[in-house]
Amino acid sequence: QVQLVESGGGLVQAGDSLRLSCAASGRAFSAYAMGWFRQAPGKEREFVATISGSGDFTRYAGSVKGRFTISRDNARNTVFLQMNSLKPEDTAVYYCAADQQNRILASSEGYGYWGQGTQVTISS
Repeated sequence: QVQLVESGGGLVQAGDSLRLSCAASGRAFSAYAMGWFRQAPGKEREFVATISGSGDFTRYAGSVKGRFTISRDNARNTVFLQMNSLKPEDTAVYYCAADQQNRILASSEGYGYWGQGTQVTISS
């Protein structure tokens, strides 16, 4: 069983930065790929970024590539999402997720564990 708790969301202005954190409980955190997804009001959940268990491999959605960076600290069982140059269209609830098969998938169906989400709001 893996429990995930996100933090770091908030209200900022366009162009600002935020760093989201996701703390994981349970064993073998370094064996899991971790992903970030987001869901805006009235829209489906969409992929943001993912990172392999070792941290050696990452993958990003085109809409955030070059602005967002996913990273992890396996000693602290935590994954991060550094978000720079934020835009109003980045407004959403952000979720972290864990894939025990370490596949760095863009599809949410591959992730078996999810956090409760953290709200990110970007004002123009």
